Amino acid sequence: MDAYDHLDLDEIDFAPVEHTTKRLTLLSLEEAHDLRRLLVAVAQAGGLMSREAARLAREIVARIPSGK
Repeated sequence: MDAYDHLDLDEIDFAPVEHTTKRLTLLSLEEAHDLRRLLVAVAQAGGLMSREAARLAREIVARIPSGK
């Protein structure tokens, strides 16, 4: 039994396949570090998006090797 056995897939509205087949191109390691730095700056500035920026920065840090 996995964590999804309780779900009835017939009751879930999935997005049509034609809208889910394209994926974002992977970021280069340098781009990922640039994005992390930008998100940290937004998080530190405060304001409406600071909590979300901090969350996304943590997610990126967890997925990329430490950098420069």
